[in-house]
Amino acid sequence: MIVSIDITEKSFGSKLLYDKLRFDIQPNEKLGIIGRNGTGKSTLLHIVTGTDTDFQGDIAIKRGIVIVASRQEHHGHEEKSVLEYIQGDLPEFAKLHRILSTYPETMGEDAKKQQHYSNALERFSQLNYFQIEDELEQAFTAYQLPVEKLYGPLKELSGGQKRMVELIKVQRSKGDLALIDEPTNHMDYIAKKEFIKWLNAANEAVVVITHDRDVLAEVDKIIEIRDGRAYSFKGNYKQYLRINKGQVASQVNEYDLAQKRINNLSNDIIRFRRMKEKARDPGTIKRFKSQEEKAENELGKLSKTEKPSFWIDRESAGDLDLKMTNAYEKYKAKNIRLNTNGKTSSTSRLLVQVHSLSLGYGEAPLFEGIDFAVHEGERLRLHGRNGAGKTTLVNAILARSTDTQIPSKVFAGTVAVERELGLGFYEQEIHEKYLTMTLHDAIEHSYMEKDVHISEQKIKQLLGEYLFDPTTDGKQLVSQLSGGQKARLQIIRMLANDPAILLLDEPTNHLDLPSIEELEDALRNYHGAVIYISHDSFFARNIGGETIHIGN
Repeated sequence: MIVSIDITEKSFGSKLLYDKLRFDIQPNEKLGIIGRNGTGKSTLLHIVTGTDTDFQGDIAIKRGIVIVASRQEHHGHEEKSVLEYIQGDLPEFAKLHRILSTYPETMGEDAKKQQHYSNALERFSQLNYFQIEDELEQAFTAYQLPVEKLYGPLKELSGGQKRMVELIKVQRSKGDLALIDEPTNHMDYIAKKEFIKWLNAANEAVVVITHDRDVLAEVDKIIEIRDGRAYSFKGNYKQYLRINKGQVASQVNEYDLAQKRINNLSNDIIRFRRMKEKARDPGTIKRFKSQEEKAENELGKLSKTEKPSFWIDRESAGDLDLKMTNAYEKYKAKNIRLNTNGKTSSTSRLLVQVHSLSLGYGEAPLFEGIDFAVHEGERLRLHGRNGAGKTTLVNAILARSTDTQIPSKVFAGTVAVERELGLGFYEQEIHEKYLTMTLHDAIEHSYMEKDVHISEQKIKQLLGEYLFDPTTDGKQLVSQLSGGQKARLQIIRMLANDPAILLLDEPTNHLDLPSIEELEDALRNYHGAVIYISHDSFFARNIGGETIHIGN
């Protein structure tokens, strides 16, 4: 054991986040952290690194353990070059580099300083820091970051590029424990393959917050944060689903029996009171009063038990018997509820047609000779590396749907879209114009800009259907929402005008596992067409459709 986590209580205002949350991290262990959005997964990493100390409990870290973690904010580092920033966070680099840089000019015949210099030189070599620039350039290439960005200022990187830099920094640090938050969001399939390769080969323990099922398939253990506690599942995602099914089915059965017992106790209390009132013999009255008090005490204890959060994946839930299925459907955790157009149509009209298309910027196209047609009800996946032009192609379709100029340069070919086509778009990142709005106003604006009327009652209904609190969350600024909350807002915006076709750009980023399944189910039942970009192999298999390769 290198870290032991025992948090007896952690709260945010009136919300109890953790209640007796306990688990250990073992040497070299690859551990995946999952849980519904808002359960405190990122907060847990902040507690382990010591940046959040506002909790009751204890974090025991084995002496000498080096913990490295991805940083969320970069205040005070913006002017540094990316190379300087990464080097500054590498264990021992700054101290050793200072000795190697300054001692040759000052140590002279000082034997003590000469020994310090010799030790630093040996340690610098052991950590392979002499080759650090070459290694970082190779990592930038592997994760498809422009190598020249390594030598430019950190402030010039996009949010997604900074996330990649943090990942590269953590991987190169080679500590004893690496803490990484949602590493594969915005990664393409090649970069994800590189990350998984590193994960499998890493000598350090790795704790990764992720709902990427490709990554969860590679871990040794999964910790699910649920109802304020940590539930441990030995094995990868496949084993988690199997064990979770058995555990949740047992918990549902226990809860169902408890609810039936509560109902029986309530009836018993009423019956004992009536019999006590009718009785004339003091001994009989005393007996019924004793039985009434006993039932009330048991009822009081059972009534204090909060309903656990129950979730079983769709395939495992399909294997439950009828009795358990009915109980699970009755008590399962609330999930987002997507209302997509499931009506069948007698036509299969052509919605989008792309012919011999080449798009790009400047003097050269990003891709050439793309051909496809999308009819009502069809699914199409755009597949390729980041930067290959997938989003550029989606933006061209969007421009044609609104009869505006395509933002990129058309080198050859055509994009044709059905006139006045109702289109819904899920972007990777929410548009900046929404960040200063409240959630309520962002929903209202999303409907109004598509000329769809929306009432206050409908806004509250949407908030509830997408797991927001209708009475309080509508007042939150969009900029202050979590990644998962912003993702749910994106889905609300996408479906505002009951679209005939959906364009989805990495829709599973930031969504938790139940929400991803709900999205997949809704898309399978959706009668309109779907064009999607996703590097989630599970999502692609579940949605299906033809695959168009963009780029080399």
